[in-house]
Parts: sequence; structure tokens; C-alpha cells
Amino acid sequence: MRDLALGAGPIDLAGLVRAGAAGTRLRLAPGTADRLAASRRVVDRYADGNEPVYGLNTGLGGNLRHRLRPEEIATFQTGMVRGRTIGIGEPFDEATCRLIFLARIVGLTSGGAGLGSETVEAILAIWNAGLTPVVPRRGSIGAGDLGLAAHIASALLGLGQFYRDGRPRPAAEALAEAGLQPIALGAKDGLGLLNCSSVAAGHAASVLADLSDVLLLSAATAALSFEAYAANPRIFDERLSAARPARGQVEAASLFRAILLGSGLHAPGAARSIQDALSFRTIAPVFGAMLASMATAIADVETEINGRPDNPLVLVDDGLILSTANFHTPVVALAFDTLAIAGASLATASAYRTTKLMNADLSGLPKYLSPVGGASNGLNSLQKTAAALHAEIRLKATPASLDALPVSEGVEDHAPQTPLAVAKFGEQVTLLRMLAAVEALAAAQAADLRGSRSASVTGLLLSAIREHVPKLDVDREPGFDVDRLVTLFEDPALPDALRSALVPAGPAVLGPLALSGRG
Repeated sequence: MRDLALGAGPIDLAGLVRAGAAGTRLRLAPGTADRLAASRRVVDRYADGNEPVYGLNTGLGGNLRHRLRPEEIATFQTGMVRGRTIGIGEPFDEATCRLIFLARIVGLTSGGAGLGSETVEAILAIWNAGLTPVVPRRGSIGAGDLGLAAHIASALLGLGQFYRDGRPRPAAEALAEAGLQPIALGAKDGLGLLNCSSVAAGHAASVLADLSDVLLLSAATAALSFEAYAANPRIFDERLSAARPARGQVEAASLFRAILLGSGLHAPGAARSIQDALSFRTIAPVFGAMLASMATAIADVETEINGRPDNPLVLVDDGLILSTANFHTPVVALAFDTLAIAGASLATASAYRTTKLMNADLSGLPKYLSPVGGASNGLNSLQKTAAALHAEIRLKATPASLDALPVSEGVEDHAPQTPLAVAKFGEQVTLLRMLAAVEALAAAQAADLRGSRSASVTGLLLSAIREHVPKLDVDREPGFDVDRLVTLFEDPALPDALRSALVPAGPAVLGPLALSGRG
């Protein structure tokens, strides 16, 4: 069982994903309990005083001007949670909820929320018992995830639901079965649990881990198409990308050189042209844009996870509590909207490579990649599937961060829609995996028809494809073949095998693609 000490320093995204896996136990790093106790003393001093502090002795939002009497403060915290538990519809899956829960726990250990060490230790005990709050997907506009984070707090109070043994259970029952009690809230504790960006950050971590697998599969598939098309590999010459080192392009060219190392394409005369169609020739710039955007998103999400998004924020060293706007996450929303636009560009190139492989005049291969010829349909009709996926991927590229309705009597009149931007891109990643499977089916058929020597990495991919889908000899149902490849691409074993095959090229060649779905 893995053990993770929280509070000693920042955690990177790979570490968060690893810790989110079942079996990781959490504890406070040395000195963290003392910092939490000091933070709590600041809260208690304000609770005993007369200075107005948002959410401690005042109402929230449009109720800001309402002052609470001292005897109302503790009770208000529970009412705050219950009244703001507004998430609806399908919940996140358990693995994503685990990352969301962990993101909030990491934030709590910084001391910015003001929860005392005993309360945080009680929350760690709930995590270590394998209980994960059930959080619905809908109900946050990104001006903090207060209405969804309330579901975390509700479960901790024994009012909501926990995932236990893989299914949602009433929180009170799950806690009792684990021999635990609901937590008790003191002054500011309710808002300390609620006012954060942990739902968006935890979901973003899950989506980025999935993206890492999908992009690696897409890159290997594009390289297999490159071989099957007999394209010119000199386009990946490091001197060419160095001549105009656009963000990500140098790294992408390095990645494709590694993937194609040992390919028969490098033999004299193997490439059919000195200059290929742009969907092949611009692989490095197109993938590079996505790699650069992904690296930016990873950095932005790590900032959210390790930052102190609390409002109001306890400044322990200064003994102050100040209102902030740190819960606002437009940078993350814009990062994921950018990823979605880059994903649409990636999809366009993938769809065009697929159709060009089937065009006998362009590829020099049998029409529609059918070895039979004549009236055979081959893989021709899959062009419609690729076109349909491409259209849906482009739809998912519509920015989510453009607008939001003002709420709470106009007090909250700006919101970045970060959870929507993350969720929308997560849906696009699923579609990108499907489109990669379509291209992979065509690329594998083309590679077999071409009969050229594969690189070790593309050969690994081709072998995996052929273990699940045989070469097309006569017309059959290609949609079923694509579904089999989607299932193959969903299994982390294949991207992990591709990563291992690229290890000799050095760890830097993978860049953000080193972030696997399992950390």
C-alpha cells in the first residue's frame, strides 16, 4: 500500500493521478498539523471578534450584509452546505471523484481554508477507509466549484453519498460500516470545504491523464499511416524544426523520429515523393501545437491543485483572513478551450490521412484498400464514420469560456465555465480515440498491402491491431473492427507498451505524454 505525506510541498499531476489510485494512504507531513493548528487559531480569533469576515460571521453572496450572531456561526456552516448542495444529474465516475476529493484534501493541508488538524485528520481517515464522495457533474459555472464541492462536504457530514465497494451508498451508512463518524463543522469550516476549484482541477487531472494515452496512440497511428503511405521521413529532420522552433514542434519532430526509428522508410528510394500532402507533411507542427497546449494545461492544473483558492483566505503568517478571487479559474478554462481547438486540428489531419490512404491515385495502393478490387467496398464507407467523428470533434471545439449569466442578485456577474470547458474537452478526447481507431484500421490495412518494414514502435502497434482485427481480405463489417480497436485503445496496456518501447530514445522524448492514465 502506497503512502503519501501531504503538506510538505507541491504535488505534480502524475503524483496526484498515482495517489488517486486505490490503495494510497494519506497522512500529514511533519509540521503540517502545527500549521493547521495555527491557521485554526486565526479563525477562532476572528470568530470571537467583531470584524466582519465573509462566510464566517456574514451571509454569502447576496446575503453578504447579513451579520450572524456568535451563537449562530457553527450552525450556519452546516446550513450553508445543505443549501448549496446543488449538483444534479449523472455523477462523475468513482476514479474521477477520487481525484476531485484528493485535490480538495491537498488544498486543505495548506492551511488556507482554516480547518483545524483534527478535522483534516478525520477527512484523511475517511479517504483511507476507501470512501469517496459522490459528486454530480453539473452545477458549477467555474466561479469556484462551491455547488459541487458541497457534495463532498455533504458526504463528510453524513448527509450525501459515498462510493463504497464500487457503488454509491448513503453517507451515514458507509461511515458507520467503516467505523467512522461524520465530521463536525466549526466556524468557517463549511465555506472552507466549499469555496474551491477542486472539482474542475480533479476532473482536469483525469482528462489530461486520458489525453496522454490518446495522444500517444494517435501519434503512433499517424506514424503507421506515414509508413503505409510511404511518405518522406526527412520532414522530421531536427534541422528543419530548429529553423522555425514553434512551440511544441521541435518536441513533436523528436517524438516522430523516435517512433520511426528503424523504419524501412529510411532506406534509399523508400519515400515516394520529396514532398507529401500537408496532412502527412505537417504532422510535427500539428502534434506540436497539441503537445504545447497540453503542457500549458498541466502546469495550470498543477497550480490549482497546489494553490490556495480559498475565499476568504487564512494568511497564517500574518494572522489575517482576507477575501480573495483565487477561486476564479479562467486560465484553466482557456487552457482547455485551447486544447479542444488543437484537438480539432489534430482530427482534421487524421481524417485526411485516412481518406488519402484509400485513394489509389494518391497512395499507390489498391482502391479503398481492398485487395479484391472490382466492386469491393473495402474500407471506403469508413470515410463517412471519420467525417461524422470529425464534425462532432469540431463541435466540441466551440469555446465554453465565452459567457455566463450573472447570479446571486448580480453579485456573481462573471464566470469562466471551467467545469464545462474541462468536461467538453473530455468528451472530445473520447471522440479523438475513436477517430484514431478509424485511422489505425486503415493504416494497418495499408501497411500490410504496402509490405514495407515497420519501425519497432509502429510494428508493436501493428501487431497489437492484428491481434484484435485480422487483415481485410473480403468485405466485412468495418464498424465492428473499429469498435474492437477502440476497446484496445481504451486499455492502458497498449500506451504503456508504446512508452516502454520509446524509453531508449530518452525520457524527454515523451514530454507530457509520459503522464499515463495510471500516473
